[in-house]
Amino acid sequence: MAIASKRWLFVKEWLADVPPTVVKLLDTHERWRKMARLLKLSKPACQRLEWMIYYHDHSAMEVARHFGITRKTFYHWRARFDETNLLALEDRSKRPNRTRQKEYTAIQYERFLILRRAHIRYGKMKLLHLYRALYPTDRMISSWKIQCMIVKSNLYYHPQKQAQKNRKRQLSVKRKKITDLKKKPVTGFLVCMDTVVRYIRNKKRYILTAIDWHGKVAFARMYTTHSSWNARDFLYRLHYLLDGQIENIQTDNGSEFKKYFDEACVKLKVPHYYSRVKTPTDNPANERFNRTLEEEFIQLGHLTSDVTVFNRQLTEWLVEYNFHRPHQTLGYESPMGFHFKYHKVLPMSSSSTRG
Repeated sequence: MAIASKRWLFVKEWLADVPPTVVKLLDTHERWRKMARLLKLSKPACQRLEWMIYYHDHSAMEVARHFGITRKTFYHWRARFDETNLLALEDRSKRPNRTRQKEYTAIQYERFLILRRAHIRYGKMKLLHLYRALYPTDRMISSWKIQCMIVKSNLYYHPQKQAQKNRKRQLSVKRKKITDLKKKPVTGFLVCMDTVVRYIRNKKRYILTAIDWHGKVAFARMYTTHSSWNARDFLYRLHYLLDGQIENIQTDNGSEFKKYFDEACVKLKVPHYYSRVKTPTDNPANERFNRTLEEEFIQLGHLTSDVTVFNRQLTEWLVEYNFHRPHQTLGYESPMGFHFKYHKVLPMSSSSTRG
């Protein structure tokens, strides 16, 4: 709540600096909306604020019917609503006041240490069976307790390697996996991205590629490094090229698709989904485009370490690829021909792929 309090004080100071005539021009509801923008309220909180504004001229039943919520939900947030503190509309932590604590005893921990040191490669289930066989009178032991004691003791065969695995598991939980996304046959719904690495006379070059999963409109660009800064630059160019018609982004777990790239996704309000580790079948459209890029452009003598020259030639090939090359999956239409025929999109010009 410390950060929230600072944000609220900032808004109060801002309002104090605004001339009285300017504040009077805003009605109550517009003032609430402006405060919400200054406080950077989350999308759910802004939606709840709209409930309160709609409630000013309608009944609770009409609010529930209009926004598709129950009256119980509305009354809950209505009771929490405070026009002098819009942060009350934010979700609170659902963490319980009393969390689950360790339930194993000191004797159980000592017995576990003996077993763990004797069988350092055994998992928790094997250790559990051994423990129960040696101490049949101890009925309170469980696999969860064994796991807690393993974490506390940090007894692993390779502690550093296991720490890296644990770190990856924590990160994988936070990431959105592409298997959780229900794909829709809509242009721009999912844009897949990947990185192709090439060695040219002892020089390493990185080609970032992207393709629309449904319409097959593709884009690529070479960089000297695979930093997240360059990946962000590529995303901005791609976003401009597609006129902002990107609903979701899919990448692998490479380091170039982190930090600045994630910040760009948040700024552009594009959800970022990840392929599963060592599973190229999660991104078949981009893998096929990479092969086409290799066979129809790079292998025909266009590979050079000069990034400027390569990108200029690549742009010309991309115009051919998007506007003229027939695609079997599109009924032998070109990607742009497919769009013009079945979808209403902003026409792309060859100059849009430069820059």
